[in-house]
Amino acid sequence: MSSLILLYWGILLLMLVGVVGAVVPGIPGSSLILVGAIIWGLVQGFSTMLWPLGVVILVFILNTGIEFLSTYWGARRVGASSWSQIGAIVGMVIGVLGLLPALPFGGPLLGLLLGPVLGAFVGEFLYRRELQLSARTVQSAKASLGVVVGSLIGNVLEGLLALGSVIFFIFATWPSVYGG
Repeated sequence: MSSLILLYWGILLLMLVGVVGAVVPGIPGSSLILVGAIIWGLVQGFSTMLWPLGVVILVFILNTGIEFLSTYWGARRVGASSWSQIGAIVGMVIGVLGLLPALPFGGPLLGLLLGPVLGAFVGEFLYRRELQLSARTVQSAKASLGVVVGSLIGNVLEGLLALGSVIFFIFATWPSVYGG
């Protein structure tokens, strides 16, 4: 098998990890797909990569925007304050770093999943001091759920866009590798 074909399959594997990363938090997503397209462009020449590279860059930009907007949208749909969004970010960082020493293999991923939920809850709970305890708890739970639902919807959209860009890349580059 020629080195060009091995490189091509390595890039496709890297891109597939990027598709998974677009859906699973904590794994790089569209950036891996972009890196793969750039490597292929360096090897094959960018003149043959204008459309595939353009699509991959566009998906990278869209996924970056979706990542930020989906959480914001989910929180806003349930009337959450910006405190819950800040809490989700802080919770994610603390979850990843805090569980790393305790559970080195599953801890960071568990922290990445639970941290934003708990952080959004705590952030909203601190913000809604004017409410009675039961109403405050309910609003905090809604904010936490809104952040989670928004993030999940965003991750699905990001995954679909990432998969689409990889499929486009394959259709555009396959003939240059296999002469079809």
